[in-house]
Amino acid sequence: MQSITPPAAISFVGMGVMGAAMAANIAKAGFALTVASRSRDKAAALEAGGARWAASAAEAARGAACVALCVPDTPDVEAVLFGPGGVAEAAAPGTVVIDFSTIAAGATASFAQRLLAERGAHLLDSPVSGGPQGAIDGTLTCMVGGDPAAFAAAAAVFRAVGKTVTHLGPSGSGQVCKAANQLIITATMQAVFEALAMGRKAGLDPATMREALLGGSAKSAVLENHAQRLLDGKFTPGFRAELMRKDMRLAVAAMRDFGVHAPVTAVAAQQMEATCNTGRASLDVVALGLLVNELAGLGD
Repeated sequence: MQSITPPAAISFVGMGVMGAAMAANIAKAGFALTVASRSRDKAAALEAGGARWAASAAEAARGAACVALCVPDTPDVEAVLFGPGGVAEAAAPGTVVIDFSTIAAGATASFAQRLLAERGAHLLDSPVSGGPQGAIDGTLTCMVGGDPAAFAAAAAVFRAVGKTVTHLGPSGSGQVCKAANQLIITATMQAVFEALAMGRKAGLDPATMREALLGGSAKSAVLENHAQRLLDGKFTPGFRAELMRKDMRLAVAAMRDFGVHAPVTAVAAQQMEATCNTGRASLDVVALGLLVNELAGLGD
């Protein structure tokens, strides 16, 4: 399979916070960029920078060596790929489609089989970690599943958006790894926020307690970043709690599908449900700490 290198035509569908930033870095790498989104306003800055607007995913896919997408959930990916005006209407044989969304692993594998059968195009699942800042900086972690030859062909595209890019196995493998990533983050947040709540009730200053913990084996990205956001009261997303709830539902489903006894996953998922069900769904995911504090009798 031929390598996809600048100035090859790359299309990006989905101009949310993550998608727009990744698309900008793809253009910066020298690719000829086409963008599509439900709202054209979100693509205005990219259009001003020279990107071409496409009115549908099909139009975006026509003539593209690679089509990338980043949309909220499994039904959205299915619609972009196979719905009216979808990628499958126009993708040429050999096209590499990279799905940066976080969706169900089983659905991903099914989508990949269907796209290959119908169009001869290769779907790579590549959910990402690193948040909006990582998307802006081009330092995302990409967890990739799918055909190894297609992965190798798209190496320059991945280099444009990510710092750590790992091929994990067949279609769906990236989604399984991302479910693990979200579980680890959510469970660690729960533990960190409980620990800080305990410290507060014992009369410790939580900021000083956090600094002490960062000097030992409890150090983690969650303790360093998420705990600081909680202490600073920064609840503007970021990454919304309702999106982490969706991701934890995917993690629960994956544990069930693979027959794993997963009590930590169950508790972490329920805590995200409770966070969202208590009016915090649109806040940053660190709003979990508000729930922990409330249940500890500390208020917000």
